[in-house]
Amino acid sequence: MKPHALLCSLVVIASLARAAAPAAPPALPPPEATEAWTPVPPIVTAPTGQPPSDAVVLFDGKSLAAWEPVRANGGSWLIEDGAMVVKPGTGDQRSKAAFGDVQLHVEFRTPQVIEGEGQGRGNSGIFLMGLYELQVLDSHNNPTYPNGQLGSVYKQHIPLANPARPPGEWQSYDIIFIAPRFDAAGQLVSAARVTAFINGVLVLNNVEIQGPTVYRGAPKYAAHADQLPIVLQDHRNPTAFRNIWARPLDARAAAK
Repeated sequence: MKPHALLCSLVVIASLARAAAPAAPPALPPPEATEAWTPVPPIVTAPTGQPPSDAVVLFDGKSLAAWEPVRANGGSWLIEDGAMVVKPGTGDQRSKAAFGDVQLHVEFRTPQVIEGEGQGRGNSGIFLMGLYELQVLDSHNNPTYPNGQLGSVYKQHIPLANPARPPGEWQSYDIIFIAPRFDAAGQLVSAARVTAFINGVLVLNNVEIQGPTVYRGAPKYAAHADQLPIVLQDHRNPTAFRNIWARPLDARAAAK
């Protein structure tokens, strides 16, 4: 091969090699560019078995001062061995504090002596904002309609599992509730949502609540305040509650 032809071939080969070589990756920004230093999360202490340090304690086993009857002529429930116990006929009880978005912890116990069946066994309810019910029921070996058993958003969402313990044993509800939003005209902007664990088992996974709980018919939203009380239901069964606390999750602190 002539020297000129050889040189041309080498130039072509070098050009092809350069074309086939991968492009150099773009320079990455320094790691500091993706570090967020504000806001700094507040320190919250949470001793085992105790409410977090920033929680609003609604029942500590000693006093019903944080609660009041919903009915004007209603009565108070009982305190027995550190538990807040439904006194059938006195009516629902509501917290004096009001909440919107909230983390709520409630421990409950259905009656040890089994009376009735289905919805008649250990029935009560936790009404978020006094409107949206998470069912409390003795669902241990107690068939009923699944969207009305323990862990359901009553008549709206069937729970993912049934972790109910036998009647007479203490159980726990841990709830994350996001309140609905309404615009200035009272129209729904975003529906309420809820995640819930019973005895550490996920039963509701960020489900959308369809509206206030109703026994008959379809739920329908109507504009209401940003914060409303939590309500515990008197369903004529002596269901017990203890260790109730709440942590407001939005910028609007609980009204005390």
